Amino acid sequence: MDKSSALGAFAALGQSTRLEVFRLLIKAGQQGALAGDISSALEVRQNTMSANLGVLARSGLIRSRREGRSIRYFADMEGVRGLLGFLMEECCGGRPELCQHVLEEITCCQGPLGPPDRQPHERST
Repeated sequence: MDKSSALGAFAALGQSTRLEVFRLLIKAGQQGALAGDISSALEVRQNTMSANLGVLARSGLIRSRREGRSIRYFADMEGVRGLLGFLMEECCGGRPELCQHVLEEITCCQGPLGPPDRQPHERST
């Protein structure tokens, strides 16, 4: 991940509702959550939630899959790993290999934290 992408991810998480959405999707794991259910759980109007989901998707932290007339959202663990990798590039006195185990532990979560059939982002507008 480059600096510009990291700034975009942090900007996306720097808003309270989007941070709550991201945490909800991390907790949801491979099941993800439907957009309407996310709106209901966080008590946010659907059009406002749609805008927030779009910001998170463009930042690379979440992804979506259309299911009929609904859209299911998932935490994008590749994006999370990329962001953490960017932060850890210079850790441990310039020896990032000392922190590699942290990224490997996150990598082990790939299965449970993404849908089984990884599909490209679908954007809702």
